Amino acid sequence: MIRSELVQKICQDFPDLTQREIENVVSALFDSITEQLADGGRVELRGFGAFSTRQRDARIGRNPRTGEPVEVDAKRVPYFKPGKEMRERLNLGAGDAGDE
Repeated sequence: MIRSELVQKICQDFPDLTQREIENVVSALFDSITEQLADGGRVELRGFGAFSTRQRDARIGRNPRTGEPVEVDAKRVPYFKPGKEMRERLNLGAGDAGDE
């Protein structure tokens, strides 16, 4: 699902709100999550999961085209850990997973 599909889904569920209002709410939500992570914080949505960041150390990588070694700087990367309720819902049909 992409952002515009999310907005359309919420529009269907809440017909009394305009599409512009819903877009503003979705943008504010994503902006708040991003801002909190940028400040080194953590965002937990009960039943859904938790967003945080993890530190990646500097390393020597390889240019895939030439194979030459390339220095990759240390950086923080976003990390998502699904909540218990989400994991349970995803694994309801764990025995049928090969059928899809």
